[in-house]
Amino acid sequence: MEPNIFDKVQEVDLKKTMENSYIDYAMSVIVSRAIPDVRDGLKPVQRRVLYALQSLGVTPDKKTKKCATIVGETMGKYHPHGDSSIYGSLVYMGQPWSMRYVLIDKQGNFGSEDGDSPAAMRYTEAKMSKMAAEMLSGINKNTVDFMPNFSNEYDEPTVLPARFPNLLVNGATGIAVGMSTNIPPHNLREVIAGVDKIIENRIAGRKTEIDELLPIVKGPDFPTGATILGKRDVEEAYRTGRGKVKMRAVCEIETMANGKHRIIVKELPYLVYRSRVIEKIADLVKDKKIDGITYIHDAAGKNSNAKINIELRKDANPQVILNQLYKHTQLQETFGVIMLCIVNGEPKILNLLQILEEFLGHQVNVVRRRTEYDLQKCEDRAHILEGLLKALDHIDEIVAMIRAAKNVDEAKQNLISRFGFSDVQAQAIVDMRLRALTGLERERLENEYNDLLAKIAYYKEILGNENKLLSVIQEELDAIAEKYGDDRKTQFSFDKDFQAEDFISDDDVVITSTSLGYIKRMSPEHFHQQNRGGKGIKGMQTIENDYIEDLFMTTNHHYVMFFTNQGRIFRIKGYEIPEASRTARGTALVNLLSLQENEKVTATLCLRDTNEEKYLILTTKKGVIKKTELSQFANVRKNGMIAITLNEGDQLIEAKLLSEDEEIFLVTKKGMAIEFNEKDVRATGRSSMGVRGIRLNAGDEVIGMQKASQGEHFLLVSEKGYGKLTDKSCFKAQARGGKGIRCYKITEKTGDIVGFKLCDKDRELLLITTEGIMIRINLDKVSVLGRNTSGVKLMDIDKDTDTVIASVAKVRETEDEEESEEATALENTDLREEKENQEAGESQEENS
Repeated sequence: MEPNIFDKVQEVDLKKTMENSYIDYAMSVIVSRAIPDVRDGLKPVQRRVLYALQSLGVTPDKKTKKCATIVGETMGKYHPHGDSSIYGSLVYMGQPWSMRYVLIDKQGNFGSEDGDSPAAMRYTEAKMSKMAAEMLSGINKNTVDFMPNFSNEYDEPTVLPARFPNLLVNGATGIAVGMSTNIPPHNLREVIAGVDKIIENRIAGRKTEIDELLPIVKGPDFPTGATILGKRDVEEAYRTGRGKVKMRAVCEIETMANGKHRIIVKELPYLVYRSRVIEKIADLVKDKKIDGITYIHDAAGKNSNAKINIELRKDANPQVILNQLYKHTQLQETFGVIMLCIVNGEPKILNLLQILEEFLGHQVNVVRRRTEYDLQKCEDRAHILEGLLKALDHIDEIVAMIRAAKNVDEAKQNLISRFGFSDVQAQAIVDMRLRALTGLERERLENEYNDLLAKIAYYKEILGNENKLLSVIQEELDAIAEKYGDDRKTQFSFDKDFQAEDFISDDDVVITSTSLGYIKRMSPEHFHQQNRGGKGIKGMQTIENDYIEDLFMTTNHHYVMFFTNQGRIFRIKGYEIPEASRTARGTALVNLLSLQENEKVTATLCLRDTNEEKYLILTTKKGVIKKTELSQFANVRKNGMIAITLNEGDQLIEAKLLSEDEEIFLVTKKGMAIEFNEKDVRATGRSSMGVRGIRLNAGDEVIGMQKASQGEHFLLVSEKGYGKLTDKSCFKAQARGGKGIRCYKITEKTGDIVGFKLCDKDRELLLITTEGIMIRINLDKVSVLGRNTSGVKLMDIDKDTDTVIASVAKVRETEDEEESEEATALENTDLREEKENQEAGESQEENS
């Protein structure tokens, strides 16, 4: 009777079977494929490729061999998992853009840093690099354990001696089952210096803290260069073994011959491909997420340091566009650090100190085993030399004894019994050549014997003294750092999260705007002081019926608050205004602000912080004045917000920051002025209308508002280039809402007043005409006159044209080195209100 087939069926728990099988598979992938060993920093396939090169004799001093031969040797003897994984590892170890210090010297197409695939292995050749030779140094001296290969035909090393910390130096990346590793590459000198620090502390008898290593191992050093944003994330990764490192491309902004700007990308973040960056930028331009790019070019080449060339429109702000590129493309990328490695057969996440200590422990074992091997070799050789030297002392008897013996074994036994030689010594004596009988040969043997005795003593000292052993390791590591080390390729940038202004210097700038709404940012270096009555220099190139209407000075990081004729407020940073040359027209404000039809900017205010406990005072053309807390404008929307509600036909013309108990001055174009205290104006809400500041005559309008703290003299400038200074004490405070008193004598020669400032004699003045001509003069050359006078000529204006003075700004050059950063170069009374409020307090103290 045939047995029942069901008798052979074994019932098993499927859940347990699946768990056990999956765990076995997962551990195999983790330990034997994807995760590197902490000691040599290599995955099994990489280790096997290097050992196969050693077996083939393809060392750095030999010729290269076909990669197909190397792959075949590796696969046939050590790694039976397919040629693609072997060749992929071989290629990776030879790519200078992937590994900080390559372990393979390549010949042929090994791909490109733009992600191109390498040529087939039958076309390419390779050999071991000098750094790889250091990884294998001493492998034949019993420094590491060997194990049988997959077929039990050959032996392969379980780990390489690794004479430098390869895990950190070249990094590693791999995805296993349920875990992955991502260790960035580092600078060889820094990592070895970190090991040196641990060795020095051990010799001194104290434990190393990770804080001691952080200043030494500064951070990852990527083969492609780029920059790292800050050290805080790096230090976090070093302390915990996990973290995120922000990388950023190295870019430069260049000015082209036609006045346009271009962005040159010189270094890309690690493992970022040019082609993908270019495609992404093109998509952003196509979708209009970035405006101002006109041309993108792949600039990489043998003789080019650039990677990508990005040309911009003439009116585009290159720094703002660069910041947008950082935000939306891989020009800024994050490297997720996971320092997972195999430690004693188990996957563990280690911090920086633990990795270096594990490497040092491996080196202690390697050097000790190597020293034991060398000691044994020296002792064996010394033992033979002792026998040879003793034999030379009895050479005649020994020769006769050997000649009388029937065979070699009998001769050896006779020597052993007569002179007490060991079997090894006796064998060496019977193998001795006749040349050993010469005097020179005897001397050579004695010298060799003495050298061996010195080496034996040295090796025993190393093995008997832990500090001596550590010193040997340190010397060998320092020699490698000296031989192969180089400077850092990756530098560090700001230690904080990305903000646009972080990459724009907080320089002083001149900002001009025209009546038709064009604005630009310039360096104050364009303007030089001239004497009163000069012709000035050519400023902005305006179009027909356009002229300069406003000119003020601020810094790149100040907020520029724009107040429009319709009573609305907008806010942008100074650097967001596109930079242009002195003669350029600039950018239309409608491209920067969401202006409505027939809406134009009539007043600007610059300040650093909008949350200060101050007031904002506004003035309209019809003499209305309003006071509102500044904090109500802390969150200005992109499309603007209401600052004041206007009567029909009225327009907002001026805005100032206000300190407590300030005196306010209003001046009209027909030469009337009024002074009153800010307490006469009660604070109202953001969208309120305000109250009357001055009662106007028919045809008159307010052209300016100033605060008493801004200076001791009235500066009044007429449209035909005349002006004067009048002492502030000539005016007396009145009640708000009055008609005021005469401040300027209007004549046909002078024309109406166009500019009103309060300033001191040590200030300088900038005048600009409707034709774009600018002049900078010193106010100490301007006469101080009474209220009802016309003043002197400040600027020579051609009488045969319709040119008139369009704008007036005062300039102050600060020489006090101890002043704050906000007031270090040029100062306009329309900006830096913080400084002026301070001056106001000082002025009031002096007056009191």
